[in-house]
Amino acid sequence: MTDPALRVDSLVVDRGGRRVLDGVSVRARGGDVVGLVGPNGAGKTTLLRACTGAVGTESGEVRLAGADAATLSARETARRVASVPQEPSLDFEFPVREAVAMGRTAHVSRFGRRGPEDHTAVDRAMERASVFDLADRSVTAISGGERARVLLARALAQDTPLLFLDEPTANLDVNHQVRTLSLVRELAADGRAVVASIHDLDLAARFCDSLVLLADGRVRAAGTPEAVLTPKALADAFCVDARVSRDPATDSLRVTVLGDCDSTGADGERAVERPSSGDDTVPVPRTDGRGTD
Repeated sequence: MTDPALRVDSLVVDRGGRRVLDGVSVRARGGDVVGLVGPNGAGKTTLLRACTGAVGTESGEVRLAGADAATLSARETARRVASVPQEPSLDFEFPVREAVAMGRTAHVSRFGRRGPEDHTAVDRAMERASVFDLADRSVTAISGGERARVLLARALAQDTPLLFLDEPTANLDVNHQVRTLSLVRELAADGRAVVASIHDLDLAARFCDSLVLLADGRVRAAGTPEAVLTPKALADAFCVDARVSRDPATDSLRVTVLGDCDSTGADGERAVERPSSGDDTVPVPRTDGRGTD
């Protein structure tokens, strides 16, 4: 069996005297969309940054496409993984096309010039991220949501087998949220592995193959959305009283939060609610080609 695009084993990270990640393990293979979910401060962003070497680790191992991340140069890492940060950080007077072309840096020799393949990769990335019409505009003259899509285009131009997205829908309207995550699924279908920190549990359930639920720096649950998004797991991680049902329009899970545990007295043991089918012990079949419950 080939090595996964990402393998994280027993990762420990301390920051500011506090343990932020405590023995976290994650896997992502080509074709997978893995969602990182959990409350604020759970360690999702730190995990993504630790995997690229942007944050130091105390112990554990990260392997990118089979290689020990600790032994890779910045250039070698950039050929294996592209990252889209949570906050748009484009504040220079470059045109959008040039900002996206920066994603090709790892593929160009130190004193080389971009060739036809680089220009093709940039054009295709802008088209896929829906920013081609912004190509000649300055990145300082576009909206925050448009900047977020430019950062995505830059990562696509990098053309890596592994893609990290930190809250990719945070600055987008509802239309571009769905378009962005639909594109993520297309990228996985092309063979890439995608690991995304996603705040919206409904979107995570709809677009991810598997989820990793983090809380207090630890993995509380991992597996399919059906296995992870249970009332008990949500109560443990978020301290909320939640109902989990099946959305008839998307055939994915829908999480409805009724209140916090303290105010509602949730015991976390309530069963998943499903549309009535005459026999609620029969799983509701999926229609998205990703198997059954």
